[in-house]
Amino acid sequence: MDRRSGRGESDQLGASITRFRRPLAILVGIVVAMSVVSLLPSWWCGRDADKWLRGDPAQVRGLAEELMAFEVEDDRLRDTGSGAVIDGMWGLLTHQMTALGLAQVCLEHPEWRERYAPIVTRAAAKSLLPEMRTVFTTAWHGEDGSAHLDSPHGHAYLAYPALALGMARLVDPAFPADLAIRHDALIASYERRLLDSPTGLLDTYPGEAYPTDVAAVAAAIAVHGRATGVDHTAVLSHWAQQVRAKQIDRDTGLILQRMDVDGHALDAPRASGTGLAAYFAGFADRALAEELATGLFRQQRSFLGFSAIREYGDGYHGAGDLDSGPLILGISVAATGFALAPARSLGHHDMFTRLYRTADLTGLPLWSGTRLRFATGGTVGNALLLAFLTSGPELAR
Repeated sequence: MDRRSGRGESDQLGASITRFRRPLAILVGIVVAMSVVSLLPSWWCGRDADKWLRGDPAQVRGLAEELMAFEVEDDRLRDTGSGAVIDGMWGLLTHQMTALGLAQVCLEHPEWRERYAPIVTRAAAKSLLPEMRTVFTTAWHGEDGSAHLDSPHGHAYLAYPALALGMARLVDPAFPADLAIRHDALIASYERRLLDSPTGLLDTYPGEAYPTDVAAVAAAIAVHGRATGVDHTAVLSHWAQQVRAKQIDRDTGLILQRMDVDGHALDAPRASGTGLAAYFAGFADRALAEELATGLFRQQRSFLGFSAIREYGDGYHGAGDLDSGPLILGISVAATGFALAPARSLGHHDMFTRLYRTADLTGLPLWSGTRLRFATGGTVGNALLLAFLTSGPELAR
């Protein structure tokens, strides 16, 4: 055999192997790169999801301390006559959600009750201040709902401070007697109005009822019962029955965003209202909260381990607004955040993890010593996330 011929064949074989290895190496490199791109962000953004699910003390206390610092600073400014950190509708929401979140922290971590319960009461009391509801009082031509408890008007917006007061009363042994009297009167008024409503709807603005706000009314009534031992079964059953009969869109499973008190739709069924209503329903009726969560989670859209919630159900379209926040390809930032609460409290852990990854990605959590904040949402965003990330099974009755 010719040795030169053998060497030639060997060289050709080596060249063939080299030509084969080169595209194979490129292919392997592409696969590895795609794996890193698809897995690394979801791993990084989801690294704390299990901590929130478990109620990890360091994680929970970090955000709780951030909100406590906000309330302390707000008190300081008010005491010195320098105004407040935040007032108006956003102030109402911030103080209310801070109260709810810190109260939930007290329920899940009773050892911290002495530290946080007084802050819960102070935040709840501030959510009831007249300057927090100026926009509503103006809409009702000067009628202040808290001063007109015998009014035929619903004033459903007062459910937000009413729920905060109930949670404060539940966790704070030193809850003030004067606030308890106001709380009792407000709940009695809501109970009367809701039982008198054949649709289970109360108006927030003249001619406009928001099922989400009425879910907050039901939550406030339910928590009042837990704090005082008063039986509110009849009114809560009436409310839940009317939600199922008149307020949920059967095709999408979402609640109608806005209605009139006679039960006519003024807006489409939407995920932002449904998500917040599912959180509030968890205080009053676990089965109804599950139903609302089922409709909400049908709106989930997932990509590379991240989940977000589409605002409008199939067959409906619209723009973003104050409730939903800006819509990005139909996705609602607000609905995505709201969905964290029922996902955690009702035990949908995989859903919670995917949603949390998105919240982490867009919220930019930052630690400063032992305090945690989400940078992009401001104080109101932190208050909302504390409430949703600590929403627990003990609230889903």
